[in-house]
Formats: sequence, structure tokens, C-alpha cells
Amino acid sequence: MREEIKQALTLLISAIQAAKIYTTEHPKFIEFIDSAYGNLRNVLKDKPELIIGLVEGELAFEHEIFFDLSQKLRPLINYLQEREIEKIIFYPGLKREELAEFISLITTSKQGLSKDPKDILFRLGIRNISISKLKAPTPEFKKKVKKIKKYLLEYEGTLEKVSNYLEAVINEEDLDYLELKFDVLSFLEDLVEMYYEFLDLTTFRRKDLITFVHLLNVTILSMFVSSRMGYSKDDVIDIGISSLFHDIGKIYVRKIVQKKGKLDDEEFALLKHHTILGTELLFRYKDTLGPLPAIVAFEHHLRYDLKGYPKVSFPQKLHPASRIVSVCDVYDALFQRRSYKKSFPPLKIYDIMKNERGKMFDPQIFDEFFRIMGIWPIKSIVALNDRRIAVVREQNEKDIFRPKLEIIHPKKKKGFVDLLKEKKTEIKEYLDPSDKGKKFLPLISSEG
Repeated sequence: MREEIKQALTLLISAIQAAKIYTTEHPKFIEFIDSAYGNLRNVLKDKPELIIGLVEGELAFEHEIFFDLSQKLRPLINYLQEREIEKIIFYPGLKREELAEFISLITTSKQGLSKDPKDILFRLGIRNISISKLKAPTPEFKKKVKKIKKYLLEYEGTLEKVSNYLEAVINEEDLDYLELKFDVLSFLEDLVEMYYEFLDLTTFRRKDLITFVHLLNVTILSMFVSSRMGYSKDDVIDIGISSLFHDIGKIYVRKIVQKKGKLDDEEFALLKHHTILGTELLFRYKDTLGPLPAIVAFEHHLRYDLKGYPKVSFPQKLHPASRIVSVCDVYDALFQRRSYKKSFPPLKIYDIMKNERGKMFDPQIFDEFFRIMGIWPIKSIVALNDRRIAVVREQNEKDIFRPKLEIIHPKKKKGFVDLLKEKKTEIKEYLDPSDKGKKFLPLISSEG
């Protein structure tokens, strides 16, 4: 349903833009209005009404904010704000002519809509669309919206910096090491503390930056874990810089990595060669970055048992930074959605990675990683064996399978539970927030 609503809003924006550029009789406008109307009709088949509102300058549907469409939805948001429209309601009886008339109205008139919108719509024959002001959202909801917007701005700004640094190395340009170290320190002080918030932003994706998203996630995760493992601040920053550049060779051959379908033998060989390419690129910056980024780029696919690639002719013990990055790299790849597979639930991720404990992963670092992260990351929505729904609030390092939870459903059973103490209670299922867990998102408090 969410994707259908997003598509309908996107098409609505296109129709508004076409109405401004052309006329409502132009074939381009007709094309977009037909598509937008068709999508809205499909959505309204299963709903008594579709309410779209403005909250803190963002479009919201029910309790969900379309943060991932913020830039694309901005023209529609601006139009609504200029006309003091805070809420639009579409009803199942919606006719194509009503939608076209409504778009024509909001693209040509700013006057009168804020005074008596019901009368204007009625006079135009629009019966199945209404506009009004929103009831004031709760302070908690407004606070949550502001908080997430802040995180997204921080994250997107950092992504741009990450892409600039990586592109600079690929193009063999000069690096400002002081600026780089300052930015990585900022990751440590700001983004690392918000790591669980970023896990919560399941809708945030930018296809043009998907590789950089992964690298930033691995950087944040590596710094988060290494700081919790007791590494010094300087070491954590060095690990952060190394993890940031660890897959730069893959970016170098990204056209092949992004290819749809199966790679041929030559392409696969080049892809496996990306660790060497990355090492060579970073070795040129050894005076600026030091040797560690090149070492991690070379070793991150070698595996703990040295059966990975590139092949080495003599036994060597992997650097601790490489071993940390290896675990974080695989964890994020499994956790995040990719074009060629669906993301795995947390317990499945643990089981997959546990099979490689002592083979791909250093057993001690593997154990430390999951001691810190737990099986179910903080803010995971889970179903219990007694049918209660809960959100993970804190890990129990003595037993990573039994975290501390906040019960969010049913309402009469709300409260906090420590699974280490409630032996009969178990987590039965992880509820993906984009699927089964979505309906429980409004029940999660903004704090915790």
C-alpha cells in the first residue's frame, strides 16, 4: 500500500508540473492525470478515504512521513503551504474530472483557498476531494519528525562527503587529511551515537549513492563496534578511515558490480581483482593516510582462514582492523536490501555468519560483535511466543538471544520485560518494519 501511495503522489506531482508547463488540455497533462487518477483509484479500492497531511513541512500518510521522497515531493509541499492547505482527503467516489479540476485550482489560484475551501470546491463540482487544516500533531510526533529530519540531513551530508573523498582517490587527486580526519571524528561523535536510528530509517535509499551508503554504514558500524570493544579514540578514527576506503577498488569497477544478471568469467575475475586495485590506489596515499587503509583494502576478503582472495603465498595474520571491517561489511550487506536479493531477518543473519565463525571471521571478534549488537538490533520489532508485540530496547550481553524489551501491543499489557528474567518468554519472530511490523510503528515511543 505504501508504495502505491508513493507512486500516486509522484504521478500527482508530474500532473501538477505538466499543468504549469502546458494546459489542462495538453496531451502531456492528460497522460499524467490519467496515470495519477488510475493509481489513486487503485489505492481507494481498499480504503474509505486517503488522507495526506503536512507535518513539519513534510508529507505524511497516517503515521508515516515520506522522508525518502522529500526532494521529489517538494513542489507539491510548496504548493500546499503557499495555499495554506495542510490536509487533503480523497474519497472512493473520486472522478477523473474532479482530480483535473483540483490540480487546475491549486496551480492557478492562491486566493480564497484558506478562507472557505469547502465552498470553492463545491462550486467547482469537486465532491470527492476535501481540503482543510490538520489537527495539531502531538508534541511527541512533531519531535520525532524533527529528530528524523535532522538524522537524514546529517546522513545525506555525510554521504556527499564520503562520495567526494572516494572519487578524489579514484581520480588520484590531493586529499586534505586534516579535513578527512575531522569528518571521520564527526562520524564518531555524531553518527555513531545515532547508529540505531539509521537502522530505523528503512525507507532511506538513493540508488545513485547505494555503494556509498554501504561504505558509510560499514564505517559507522566499524567505529561503533571498535569503540565499544575498548579501542582508543585515535585507533577508532584510523579504523573508520580504513573502513571508509576498504572497498574503493569495487567502486573503481562499479559498472561491472552494478550489472544486472550473471557476470561472465572475465568480469568475475576483474571483480575479484578489486582488492588489488584498491590497495594500489591507496598505496599512493600512504604518506597522507598511512598504511592501514591499503592493508584493510588488501585483506578484507582474505578471510580469517586465508582461503579468500587475493591468494597469498605465505601465511599471515590479518590486521585487527581488517578482521573488524570484514564482520561489519558482511553484516551490513546482509542487513540492507540489495537489487539481487531481499534483506534477511536478524536471526537468519546471525545463523549465516555463525557458520563462518573461525573460517571467514575471527571467532573472538565475531563473538564481540554480536555481544555488542545482539541478535536483534535495538529498535527491532518482535513478536513473542505469548502473542505480545515488543520493541528491543537494550541488549543482554550475558545472553544475546534474550534482550530487554518494551511491550507495545496489546495496550493493556504495555511495560518492560527482561527476557533474561522471564525464562518462559521467547522471541518468536522478527517483524520487518516495511512489512509485518509496519502497523506497529506508530506504537513505538519516540524515546528509548
